[in-house]
Amino acid sequence: MPVSNLTEEKSSALPVKKIPVHIKSAQNRILIKGGRVVNHDRIFHADVFIEDGLIKDVGENLIIPGGAKVIEAKGKYVIPGGIDTNTSLELEFMGTRTADDFYTGTKAALAGGTTMVMNFVLETKKKSLLDAFEASKSQAEKKACCDYAFHVCVLNYDDEIGKEMETLVGQKGVNSFKMFMAYKDYLMINDADLIKIFKKCKELGAIPMVHAENGDVIDECQQKIKNLGITGPEGHLLSRPESLEAEATNRAITIAHEVNSPVYIVHVMSKSAANAVSEGKRKGTVVIGEPIAAGLATDGTHYYNKCWRHSAGHVMSPPLRDDISTPGYLMDLLASGDLELTGTDHCVFNTNQKALGKDDFSKIPNGVNGVEDRMTVIWDRGVKAGKMDPCRFVAVTSTNAAKVFNIYPQKGYIGKGSDADVVVWDPEQSKTISAKTHHQAVDFNIFEGMTFNGSAVTVISKGNVVFENGTLNVERGTGKFVPTPCFPDYVYNRIKIRDNIKPVKVDREPYTGPVVEIKVENGTPKGTDNHNNQNGSTHQRPLTKSGLRNLQDSSISFGN
Repeated sequence: MPVSNLTEEKSSALPVKKIPVHIKSAQNRILIKGGRVVNHDRIFHADVFIEDGLIKDVGENLIIPGGAKVIEAKGKYVIPGGIDTNTSLELEFMGTRTADDFYTGTKAALAGGTTMVMNFVLETKKKSLLDAFEASKSQAEKKACCDYAFHVCVLNYDDEIGKEMETLVGQKGVNSFKMFMAYKDYLMINDADLIKIFKKCKELGAIPMVHAENGDVIDECQQKIKNLGITGPEGHLLSRPESLEAEATNRAITIAHEVNSPVYIVHVMSKSAANAVSEGKRKGTVVIGEPIAAGLATDGTHYYNKCWRHSAGHVMSPPLRDDISTPGYLMDLLASGDLELTGTDHCVFNTNQKALGKDDFSKIPNGVNGVEDRMTVIWDRGVKAGKMDPCRFVAVTSTNAAKVFNIYPQKGYIGKGSDADVVVWDPEQSKTISAKTHHQAVDFNIFEGMTFNGSAVTVISKGNVVFENGTLNVERGTGKFVPTPCFPDYVYNRIKIRDNIKPVKVDREPYTGPVVEIKVENGTPKGTDNHNNQNGSTHQRPLTKSGLRNLQDSSISFGN
């Protein structure tokens, strides 16, 4: 919504009144005073009172118990903590394990203003979905510093997989499943199974997510590029052209449309793929497009850098595009609503891990950083650039994710009863990003040396101040698993309505004319057309001496 239409309420000069009661620990009570609260639908001046991990009150002249820690927020925004919808922490991928585990990854997230991550569960086909989920959850319980949820990757489909999906949705708090249309002979799923999973997700009220690239053609392109003697990171971009992302995106949306299922496109990286999402929405498909921080702030020209380490550090799939206007274009569509929300695809590998592909670009572990930098990147390139207002910023970094995955208003909202995941945001504070100063456990940052405006100055997670004045104060295992219930209204209300819209049968007189007879010879249907002889040949006369067809057998007629 335009800034001019936002509702703003001026704060009173009267001091906050307090009731003298037994004083609890200041860590259990926090008063954020004097800021402007930003939700997805409005901005207003208010104080925010937090107690025991929840937002207890929002307003002016609040009457609160004593013993509260007071955080001055004058001149700053008070926003819901960010939700990163796309992380791969503590994940085995392409022969190695990500550099960030649940501790370092969630710690970095908090430093940037993200208070919840949604991590992928990815295991080989030899391990059950349930076992893989429980293993990931166990790891997170011991290490995560902020709240978390899971998407479970599905690599094929059969009745047993379907039953496991039912258990994950019905008993384990998972409402999203991811499929790969790329990584042939490794993770790639075929279209037949993709259709079955879309239908199963619809039955269960879950969200099907897809990595959209044409894996078969990529396999061909990789071999072609290698045959040309290209083995460096530029080969990654050359073998995964934008058209293959767009084709797969359109294919996934088409399948979803035909089975009347929602579809969530992870990491939309190109103009063409983004256009496919926009077109899908205009045709009525329930499609959710997710650009990521990397694609909104940098580009694929880095693949041609002379430094192998630098270019390999940018390798991810789909790749960053070398059309330098792409980041701005994606931000435009994110601001307008064609793209819904943002993640990071945070899946990081150190240089020595990327070096697994030093002689073959197709073996470079795919993944880039972003979990710590996403909020700042989107504020600078979105709000500071005049493309979106603070309300839209909150929507695309937090609220829409909460709605899509059915955890709103527990998350993504500043209001009574919501979780106390709150960020005090300074819209003017600048931040220069560097691997030397970031909190991520990786030795490279794709935003190295870039300066952005807008930054978290205080971060509250579950009612505790975890980041303040540039200092983190976190503990392993304090984050909690957040179940994501099925059938989110934000997604499924439209699906349910469309299921009740049926095509209309045409009433007509039955056909009573002749019907051609079909003969079967050697298991193959053969027509009884008069032009066919007993051997099934359409030629009634022998060939000419020169071996050509006798033109007397032509079925072409030249009328007068």
